This record gives sequence, structure tokens and C-alpha cells, in this order.
Amino acid sequence: MRDDPIGYLLKSATAVPECAEVAAWWPRHRAASASWRNPMDRAIVAGFCADRVGWAFASGYQAALHALFPGAPEDRIAALCVTEAEGNSPRAIKSALRRREGGWILSGAKRWTTLGPDGALFYVAARDEAASRERAALRVARVASNAPGVRIEPMPATRFVPEVPHARLAFDEVALDEDALLPGDGYDEYVKPFRTVEDLHVHAAIMAYVVREARRLGWPQAWIERAAAHLHALRALAGEERSAPATHVALAGALALGDELLRAADAHWESAGADAVAARWRRDRPLLEVAGSARARRVARAWERLRPPG
Repeated sequence: MRDDPIGYLLKSATAVPECAEVAAWWPRHRAASASWRNPMDRAIVAGFCADRVGWAFASGYQAALHALFPGAPEDRIAALCVTEAEGNSPRAIKSALRRREGGWILSGAKRWTTLGPDGALFYVAARDEAASRERAALRVARVASNAPGVRIEPMPATRFVPEVPHARLAFDEVALDEDALLPGDGYDEYVKPFRTVEDLHVHAAIMAYVVREARRLGWPQAWIERAAAHLHALRALAGEERSAPATHVALAGALALGDELLRAADAHWESAGADAVAARWRRDRPLLEVAGSARARRVARAWERLRPPG
């Protein structure tokens, strides 16, 4: 196993093959990440090996899931399934689990699942009907995409990163074994921290992708140095307590510095002219603006928790 992903970015060859669909990305992701010991390193290296933002995002997303679910299988695409028709808060989640002899029955639907059409394993947030009272008691269940009762409806391609597929899911009386449910509170231990984990791994993967392009296109060395420093910061934050308010404050600062780097990079992308990769970057850049309001709420809550009493 290796332990110097930043060094890898700065010395490895920058040419990568064209990759148009999930079937081509997935084996490349597995090959790129196989020799690295932790999910953040895998996100960085697989992001570097991606030929576009969409696959850097997908690799960062998979790495984030492996950070959240250390037992996730290496050979299967995974997806976290939370959002429903009314949102992703505990109150909005209507998918339900009920006891049966020797296991559980899952019923419900999910509105938006990343990599859903190609996912082999779904981590599904649902309410435990017997345990729910005024506040929904959520659990997370592992559900195979080919389990009887699972229906997958591919969604139209998105305006940016259209290569990354999404799907609506329906669960019609899906039978699950007892050990399909993960231990602990589904919201506090998995759903709530995932935004932090995802931000860290996805942003690291995308920045690593941009570093490769910066080297390929001959951007100034000073920009690459700052990007390497930013990646070191994200890598360090990935090892901190993900629920700590200080971690959220530091992550907000790191993401702001990353935004500054990418704004500075806009002029370098423009100098690439008609380069097809540069055109794709301009198309996909809005991905980095998704969930900005959620991040603002997260850091506001963190500062409130850090406020001295009285």
C-alpha cells in the first residue's frame, strides 16, 4: 500500500484515455485506487486518473461511501439512498422497515440516487416503524439492486456531469436478512455526517483532477503548489472527528480556499481555447456550487456550538 498521494499527482504521467460511460470508468476507478490504504487517498488518486469532472466526482463519491461504510465491498458500485419526495430530513423520510421472522421488510421510494442505474449495492435510509415515535427512528439497510421488489427508474441526464447517471428507486415489500441493517442510529451515524464526508472526498477528487489538467496544460507552478497545499489540508481534515464543530469550521475555510483556487484557474482554462477538456470543464463547473446553502447552515451551526456559554 502507498501513502503519498500528493507526490503521486505531481510526478505521474498526465495522459489518460477517454472515458465516456460508467462501464469504462468503474474498472479504471478500481485499478487506480487498489494500491492505496485509505478512502481519501483513493479519492485523490482516482480523481487524478479521471478524464473529466464527472468521473472525478464519482470516484470521490465512492471513496466517501467507503469512509462512511468501511465494510462496503470493493467490487461493487455503491449508492446512499436518502432523498424522498419531501426531502431528506428525518421527518421527510417515509420509506419504512418492519419486522418479519428472521429479518425485515422494506417498502418505500427514493427520488434521487447517484449512480442508481449502475449501482450494485444500495445503502437505504428508512424509518424503523416499531421504534419511531414523535421523531422518526431511522436505520440504514444494505439492499442489493437486483433483490426481488427493487425497481430502478433511470432519470434523464443532468445539465452538468451528464455522464453520471441518477435514478428513482422503489422498494416493494423487499425482504432483508437480519444482518442487512447497519448498527446504530441511521440519521446521526450515517445520513447526517455523510455531507461532511462527501464534501471532503469529492472536493479532493475534483481538485486532483484539476491538478492533472494543470500539469498537462502547463499552468503556472505557483497554482499547482497552492493546489497541493489545499489537498494536504483536505487529507488532514479527513482524519478529524467528522461531527466536531471545529472540523466543520476548518472545512468551510478549506472549501473557501479551494473556491479561490478554482476561480484563479478560470483564466487558465480560458487560455486553453477550444480544448475539448476545457469546454467540458466550463459545462461541469456548476457542480461545485451545489449544496452551498447546506454548507452555510452547517458552518453556522458549528459556530453556534463553539460560542462560549453566557
